[in-house]
Amino acid sequence: MVKQSRRHSNLKSQHLTLPELDQSKTSVLNTLGSLQSRRSYQHAIEEFIAWYCSEPRLALNRIVVLRYRMHLENIPLAPATINLRLAAVRRLAYEASDSGLLSPELVAGIRRVKGVKRLGQQVGNWLTVEEGQRLVGAVRTDTLRGKRDAAMLGLLLGCGLRRSEVANLEIERLQRRDGHWAVVDLVGKAGHVRTVPVPCWVKTAIDSWRSAANIVSFRQACVT
Repeated sequence: MVKQSRRHSNLKSQHLTLPELDQSKTSVLNTLGSLQSRRSYQHAIEEFIAWYCSEPRLALNRIVVLRYRMHLENIPLAPATINLRLAAVRRLAYEASDSGLLSPELVAGIRRVKGVKRLGQQVGNWLTVEEGQRLVGAVRTDTLRGKRDAAMLGLLLGCGLRRSEVANLEIERLQRRDGHWAVVDLVGKAGHVRTVPVPCWVKTAIDSWRSAANIVSFRQACVT
């Protein structure tokens, strides 16, 4: 029984083939509810698979993932991008383990690979308050499209909504709570539900667009 157990463990620690990696990738993507998350993880996993298969390796283990992190740092990529790709590799390892392709010991080692410190750096190009005000002020609000753009920018800048959240926002989610307007029960990334306060100027921009476009329901908002 001991010999059989060791033999089974050795089988799970061997180099993963491309079909096995693709199988694990599919399993990861099937666990993600957000379309944006699926796209990001698919790209990250495919980049790792291409690197992993570029030369012979003994196993998908901690040392290999450390070498991959060094590879990403030498490209170089932003810390946030590196950490996303490492997170995708961890998810890939978890799914491979659940399928019996990797041993739990190897997955535990991969999980210990730390991400890259951001050192307080902002991700992307952040607008200052003045730049945000100029952007909103540059929109022509004397046209229907301009009113719509002003409402969208308000939700993006004033409420911090993601692009996908703005595009899929239901008018019915905009409600008055405790004397203030808010987007209630907003389902965001990874299925998290939150309530987002809506500043007065954003509510004014939304009302202006709704009135001009005669928007009274979510279905009409999607069509317009």
